[in-house]
Formats: sequence, structure tokens, C-alpha cells
Amino acid sequence: MEARNPRRWWILIVLCLSSLVLVVDSMALTVAVPSLTTDLGASAQDTQWILDSYILVFAGLLLTSGSLGDRFGRRRIMLIGLLLFGAASLAATYCSNPGEVIAVRVAMGVGGALIMPSTLSILITVFEEDERPKAMAAWGSVSMLGLVGSPVLGGVLIDHFSWQSIFFINVPVVALAVIAALTLMPESKGPWQKPDPLGAVLSATGITALVWWIIEIPQHGAFEGRSALTLAVAVAALVAFVVWENITASPMVPLVLFKNRNFSGGSLSLTLVQIGNGGLLLVLTQYLQFVLGYTPLKAGLAFVPLAVAALIGNGAGAALSAKVGNRPLILGGMIVMSGSFALLTTVTATTGFTVPAVALGLLGLGAGMAMPAAVGALMATIPEEKAGVGSALNDTIGQAGSALGIAILGSLLAGGFAAEMPAGTPEQAKESIAGALAVAGGDQDLVRAAREAFTTSMSTTFTISAIAILAAAVVATLVLRDNKPAAPAAPADTELVA
Repeated sequence: MEARNPRRWWILIVLCLSSLVLVVDSMALTVAVPSLTTDLGASAQDTQWILDSYILVFAGLLLTSGSLGDRFGRRRIMLIGLLLFGAASLAATYCSNPGEVIAVRVAMGVGGALIMPSTLSILITVFEEDERPKAMAAWGSVSMLGLVGSPVLGGVLIDHFSWQSIFFINVPVVALAVIAALTLMPESKGPWQKPDPLGAVLSATGITALVWWIIEIPQHGAFEGRSALTLAVAVAALVAFVVWENITASPMVPLVLFKNRNFSGGSLSLTLVQIGNGGLLLVLTQYLQFVLGYTPLKAGLAFVPLAVAALIGNGAGAALSAKVGNRPLILGGMIVMSGSFALLTTVTATTGFTVPAVALGLLGLGAGMAMPAAVGALMATIPEEKAGVGSALNDTIGQAGSALGIAILGSLLAGGFAAEMPAGTPEQAKESIAGALAVAGGDQDLVRAAREAFTTSMSTTFTISAIAILAAAVVATLVLRDNKPAAPAAPADTELVA
């Protein structure tokens, strides 16, 4: 057995920093959406694209970047991603219209896709099996800390500076991660295999087209005109990808992993959970600022119950996983999450923040228990030599679910809001609550109608979320198994370069 890497805990800090920059950016941007929307004059569709363009590109390229890391070096690919992400963040501070923000978010999505699979795959190759759960718990906890701090940080920056500052804050974090990676982290690669460019193109095309189709449903319908064409491209590309990966001699993605019930069950559960969670922050941020009238800082602070409870759930889950296994934690956590969304469906325009605060606390507790356990069950099935593409597959599942959630729930919210607004309301007021408040002026009847329409539509989206997460709990119960630890496997053919 090879000696443990003496710098492995320092390496973990680098991996945590690299993941942290993605979490901070995502959460801080969510808090900034109302300010950004107002300043740039963004429509509801623009706002959705600012959020979804990143996730769409991120999810579409994850599998490709994971295989690139296995082939050319995980540290090298992560460094390239960090540099691209940092440069795009800096460019975002100079944007003056929604189109420019969407363009830099696309570039940040490419960078993020190169970063995320490498962090988890390096963790798998650096830590032995007995230390890996502890390392993954620490990695997850840092993300939770980012969840705690970034909404507050975003609110402070917006209150004192502008929405551009939430992008600029990424730059020093990226610089620190790059310096630490260059000085502390070894290079690691999997065994060389023939590239699979067709698989890369098909996977990226299929995932991108699928999310694009969902985003465009409110404006163009589901099965009419270009929507039908986009859906056809998505289905054809994804079917072709599955067929090709099963017949090619050197598949980019080892689809045989899905024969393992823990991998397939964990994948489906994570997808359903992310669909349910996807639109939460987008919807609640608008509720807090447009319905309750919170400032960006106060809206950021409102998410603290979610993050603190998630930290508690994460710690409890890590302590219990060895005793009870992953499946009970996943089941229990998801039931609590589903209950929190059911509680959110009761929120009205006059409810205030008490009920959402309790719901966010329950959601954080359930997610803190369930999500690390689901990822742990899934990742335990991936061989070390496939760590990059395996972790990318895990990330793709989560991000595709999140993108679908934002697209589905965002579409439901926009459509429901328009339908609930009174007849004769100006078209701009029907597009979004931001548009309604902008044209209302001193018309308190229109303001009241917009807030009631928004909360009614919000309740519908949270009902869908509750159902999706309850379905994930059922899947986890029926499919997942808690296996006893297997005997140590023979060392994988993985090259480590100091």
C-alpha cells in the first residue's frame, strides 16, 4: 500500500477554496437579482437566462471536463477553470446590459465546469477510503459555510456598493486558490484512453437543448415551432449519446455504473431533489424583496436559518452514517425537506417571514442530512481510475436537475403570475412582479394585486417541489442499499505526479 500523501489535508483546503468560489458566486448572485434586474432593465426572461445560462453551460460541459481531467491532469484542468472563472468574473463588473451579463455567465459556466469535477476527483485520489468520508464531510461543510456567508456578503456588497461587486469578490478567492494549488497540490491522472469527441458533443448538445427547451416554454409553448425542434434535438442527442457510449470501445462515460443500484438510485434521487430545490432561492429572494420589501442585506440574512440548519444536519449526518448507513439518512432528510416545501405553500402576501424562516430551517436540516449521504452512496461505486468522469457524472446529475428545476419552476411562476393578475393589467405588469411594481407608481391596488398573484403562483411552484422531493424519498427507499464495507480493492492504475 502506498504511503498517504502528507499534504492531503492542505490539499483539501485548496479543493474547498475552489468549490467555495462557485457557491459564493451562485448564492450572492441570487440575492442580487432584484438590484441587477432594476439597474439593467432586465425582463423576467433575461433574469432567468442570467441564472440559467451559467447552469446550462456548466451542466453541458461537466462530463467532457471530467474526462479531460482524467486524461490530461485534474489539477491542470482545475487551474484552467479557475483562471477562466476569475477572468469572466472581472469582466462582469464592466457589463452594462443583460446580454453582456449572460455572455460572461456563459464563460463562468465553462470555468465552473472545469473546476467542479476536478475537486471531487482529486479528493477521491488523494484520500484513502478510511479517511474519505471525513474529507467529504469537510468539503461539504465548507460549501455550507459559503451558503451561510455569501447571501449576507452579497447583501452587504449591494447595500454599500453595487451588484457588480458580487462578481468582483470572486477574483481574490480565485487568486488564492490558484496560488495554493500551484504550491501544494500534486497532479493526478487516470490511465490514458482514446478520446471520445462524439460522446462529448452529443452529451453537451443533449443537455443544453433540453434545458433550453424548458426555459423557452412560457414564451414559445412546449411543442410548437422552434420549441418542438429544440426538444427533438435534445431527445435525439441524448438517445444517440446513450447508444454511442454503449457501443464505442472507449466511452467517455462508463454507463455500466448505472447497473449498480446505489449509483442509479442515488442519481435519480439527487435529480428529483435538485428539481425541487432549483427554483427555491430565485422565488424566495423575490418574495422577500418585492413582497415583504426587504433590502438586499436583510434578504441575505433571511437565508441564515437555511444554512445554519444545513450545517447542523451535515454534522449529524456524518456522525450517524457509519452507524445507520446512508439510506435512512437520505429517506429521513428528504421527508423533512418535502415537509418544509409543504409549509412554504401556505405563505401568502400577508404571512410575513416567520413561516418561511421555519421552513428554511427544516429544509436546511433535511438537506444537510440527505444530500451528503446520497452523494456518498453514489461516489462509493466509482472506481478511482474513473474519478474525474465519475465525479463529473455526479455533478452533471445535480446541475442538470438544478437547471431543470429553475426552468420548470421559473416557468410555472411566470405563467401562474400572469394568469393571476387582473384583466386589463398592462402587459409589462403581467411579465413579473418586478415589472408590476415598476409600472404601479402610486397605484396601491396594482401593488396589492401583484403581491397576491406572486404568492399564489409561488405556492403552486412549492407544491411541485414538495412532490418532487417526496418522490425522491420513495426512490431512495426502494432502490438504494446500504452495503457492508467491501474488502480493499487492488490499487488502481492511477498516476500521481508530484
